This record gives sequence, structure tokens and C-alpha cells, in this order.
Amino acid sequence: MIKKSLQLLKRTFTRPRGLDIDSVYPVSDWLGEDRGTPIDRYYIEKFLYTNREYIHGSALEVANDKYIRKFGMGTTSLDVLHPVVGSHGATVIGDLTNPSTLPEGKFDCFVCTQTIHVIFKYMEAIKGAYRILKPGGTMLATLGAIAQISRFDMTRWGDYWRFTTLSAQMSFQEVFGKENIQVNYYGNCLAAVSLLRGIAVEELSVKKLDIQDLNYPVIITVVATKK
Repeated sequence: MIKKSLQLLKRTFTRPRGLDIDSVYPVSDWLGEDRGTPIDRYYIEKFLYTNREYIHGSALEVANDKYIRKFGMGTTSLDVLHPVVGSHGATVIGDLTNPSTLPEGKFDCFVCTQTIHVIFKYMEAIKGAYRILKPGGTMLATLGAIAQISRFDMTRWGDYWRFTTLSAQMSFQEVFGKENIQVNYYGNCLAAVSLLRGIAVEELSVKKLDIQDLNYPVIITVVATKK
């Protein structure tokens, strides 16, 4: 069965435009965003769509509210978290690692995509996320796994960590409790290599991207509920 699957993948693979498999350079320095949809964004949106039932009531998102607006179901208020005063669209100015800057028990949902791994004190950030949720509120988080360094983040506030399902499990259960979290992942070898090379979703087969291989996670996902 495995041999047959590999033969099928080999027959149906189409090399993306401009790809030199021997080159030490990526085809895109922007995760493929200049060529189409970045692979990690495809997985992020798939995760949020699958868990859209949690995006309701008073909802908070990091940096902007695009995912709340796209996937929210019955939201009553939309807020945007940013640590810098004057940031466009920000309604809550706060630092996840500094509890004194955060409202307590205010939100039913916290959408936190690709953020925890660019915070050095990530355990403090998880505690901050717990603080802002109402009892019964849920955090929907995605974390970087196999991915290039984000130069955008590195030059502004840093890009520090990459997670596995195990490290995410151990970290979030310490704050939310083991029974209150669900950890998953998206990705496979093709997806991981393609993301590193800067190949876009539109240049690949979505059916192949939807195959999951625990050894090659592109993103780690967490659904964490405050009890």
C-alpha cells in the first residue's frame, strides 16, 4: 500500500514554476505569498474553519480581526490585541507576558495564530492568554513547527521557537490543564519542503497537502478552554 501511494505521488507531481531542486536558494523569500497562498496559511484557515464554533461572543485576535470576521459564528464584539500603542485597528493594548497590561476574564474566544513562537517568554504568554479568557472561553492557537525564520518578526520583536505536538501539549496543559486542551498538527514531507522552498498552495495538489504525517508538521494547533 505504501509503495503504491509513493508511486502515485511520483506520477502526479508537477514541478512548480521556477523550481531548481539543486538550488540552495528558495523560489520565494516570502513563504510563497508572492506566488499565491502560503502553505501554513492554508492550514491555519482549515484549523479555524474546523473550530469556528468557538469563535463566538466577545472575541479577541492578535494584530487584526480578519479571522474573527471570516470564521466567527455569533460574535457580539470584536477586539484586536497589540502591544504597541497607536497600532492600526488595535483596541486592546497589552503584552501577553505582562499580566498587568491585560484585561482579566473578558473574552469568550482568543484567536492567536503564529504568535506564541515569536515570544521569548512563551509560557508567560500562555498564562496571559488564560488570564484574558472568561471561564468557559477558548483559545485557538497555531504555532510554528517546520518553517523558515520569519525575517519580518525577527527584525521587530524576534523569532524564537519551533514546536512539536509534545512540547505544545506539555506547555499548554501546564496552564489550562491536560483535560482542557486538544493538540493537533497539519503537514507532511511535501508540505514542509514546499513551505521552506516558498512554493504556494496553488502550485500543489490540495489532496496531497491534506495528508498528515506526524514526523513533518508544518504547524501545531491548540484548542484550549479555560475551566
